[in-house]
Amino acid sequence: MARIRPTQVADDGFWDEERPARGKKAARYAAPVAVAGIAAATIGLVPALASTGDPDLPKISAQELISKMAASDAQQMSGSVKITTDLGIPSLPGGGSLADLGGERSGDASAAPESKLMELISGSHTLRVATDGPDKQRVSIVENAAEYSMIHNGEEVWAYDSGSNSAYHATAPKDAKAKGDHRQEVPKDLRDATPQKIAKTVLSSVDDTTDVSVDGTSRVAGRDAYDLLIKPKQNSDSTIGSVRIAVDAENGVPLKFTLSPKSGGKAIIDVGFTKVDFGKPKAATFDFHPPKGAKVTEEPKADRKDAPKDFGGKDFTDAQGALSGLKVVGDGWDKVARLDTPGGAAAPGGDSGPGVASGLLGGFGKEVKGKFGSGTVVSTRLVNALLTDDGKVFVGAVDKDALVKAANAAK
Repeated sequence: MARIRPTQVADDGFWDEERPARGKKAARYAAPVAVAGIAAATIGLVPALASTGDPDLPKISAQELISKMAASDAQQMSGSVKITTDLGIPSLPGGGSLADLGGERSGDASAAPESKLMELISGSHTLRVATDGPDKQRVSIVENAAEYSMIHNGEEVWAYDSGSNSAYHATAPKDAKAKGDHRQEVPKDLRDATPQKIAKTVLSSVDDTTDVSVDGTSRVAGRDAYDLLIKPKQNSDSTIGSVRIAVDAENGVPLKFTLSPKSGGKAIIDVGFTKVDFGKPKAATFDFHPPKGAKVTEEPKADRKDAPKDFGGKDFTDAQGALSGLKVVGDGWDKVARLDTPGGAAAPGGDSGPGVASGLLGGFGKEVKGKFGSGTVVSTRLVNALLTDDGKVFVGAVDKDALVKAANAAK
């Protein structure tokens, strides 16, 4: 196999062989606010491309267009995706942000896939994507002076950070498919950062609280598309104004996803293809060998005698414990997630208790009061979170008044 080092190239290609290095620090939310990140992630992150003239296409109903999307099954494709995100994450008085409260996980290699997820929640990013069926995928996050790539090829998965010249490697156990072990795949959150995956997630939650219509046509990545417009009904407390999905007129594949706030202004999330090809990618796209001198971190195999019995288990257990009290109230666009944190919300560094967390978040949010008592609301352009002084967390893509109403009802 040829030795390949993923790098950024011009728009007429996907990967090349040399590029300068630059490291980039990943970050995480503090525990109480992580729920807001989860809520945002369920909506998805996808890129945008301005249309260049509206094509004259046959009329189609919203139901017909949704059925066309559901029937699409593009197993092979490659292209470039642009993601622009403006969540309006609040800043600390000293100039930092909520994302600065965390840091890289101790002991993780910089190329570990989960360390890159938080980088996509703000600003503009370019992704190179390719897929050839369920066993071959490649996703690269392209920056100005570095590129981060994840390659899944059969039982092998590689992640490589050109900025730090570090790699992460995992191999599935021989009987992984029989046991349902999918750790060898490119992480789901990153594989799903494409217009088609996000569109299907949004459509799965459409109900009678939603207005759906076909709102004209557009051109995306050189292809004709219908524009599907999805928005909450007028009496909604949602912060979301509308979701617009550009659907390929020929094959029904979503090409662009735009989420706009009810408050107006530029899109919160804008994701779309800038280039797309539905042909079979070259086999070499999914070949990878770490460059000379690269630091390679191996994920312990599940069937290895010396593998830690709880590899990754502590994080999973911690997440389970944190979400054990999760309840969802409300319907449709007005759903609010209520989390009763064990012993009160925890602050970074292990200190816990409602007072500690409220004091920490006081630099980001505003104090509110109600029948529930008092608490702090942390707001973004999409997701708002209310942390009460007795340790309850209410999160949703709804306005502040809806969170206070939910907290009052829970008292």
